[in-house]
Amino acid sequence: MEVKTALILCAGYGKRLNPITLSKPKPLIEINKITLLQNTINLIISLGIKNILINSFYLSQLIQDYIKNLSLDLSLKVIKDAPTILDTGGGILNLLNNSNENDFLVFNPDTIWNNSYITEIQNMKNFYFENKIKNILLVVEKSKSLDKRMNGDFAIKNNILYKSLDNNFIFTGCQLLNKNIFENYKVKTFPINKIWKEMILKKKLYGYKSEVKFTHLTDIEIYKKLTKI
Repeated sequence: MEVKTALILCAGYGKRLNPITLSKPKPLIEINKITLLQNTINLIISLGIKNILINSFYLSQLIQDYIKNLSLDLSLKVIKDAPTILDTGGGILNLLNNSNENDFLVFNPDTIWNNSYITEIQNMKNFYFENKIKNILLVVEKSKSLDKRMNGDFAIKNNILYKSLDNNFIFTGCQLLNKNIFENYKVKTFPINKIWKEMILKKKLYGYKSEVKFTHLTDIEIYKKLTKI
């Protein structure tokens, strides 16, 4: 089976990157002369997906204008969180309601994605469909993170994510999910980790280990490191 639609989460304020984000949304920040958003779109195209939904809220018009100026052979639609920002969970659900698909790859553009992730994401997708599960997160060991200040999110054993005293794995910002995990939710402001917590209790939150060096645009300090200011 194939995933036909990808979601990119672009609604946040990016406050930790002030003053840059006072006038520019975080997904439009350039690293190595390419925006975070374009970099994410490039990975999605490399995965063979031609339908992309993007949510926006903060400085939404700049996101929409940027997308209008792209010349790409794919369906690309921006959907605004409204009337308030919906956080990650509400934002994803709002996007899902604009599609007839059941399974979606979801990306945070904060990660500096590259082609090394293609095989890993394909393997993660195969695991997802072969095991007939409803969610899986791409995670990476903290030791592989450029930003050594980042706290771990999970521990993992046999592809099951859980919480421990030593949460040694970080969520990379890529997940594959089925819309049915939102069946008890309505479009309103809530974080996706609310659903994750419920799944952890049921021992049904799945993870796939990444071996790629993890680079995440956390804040202005990392921005300066990546751009060598």
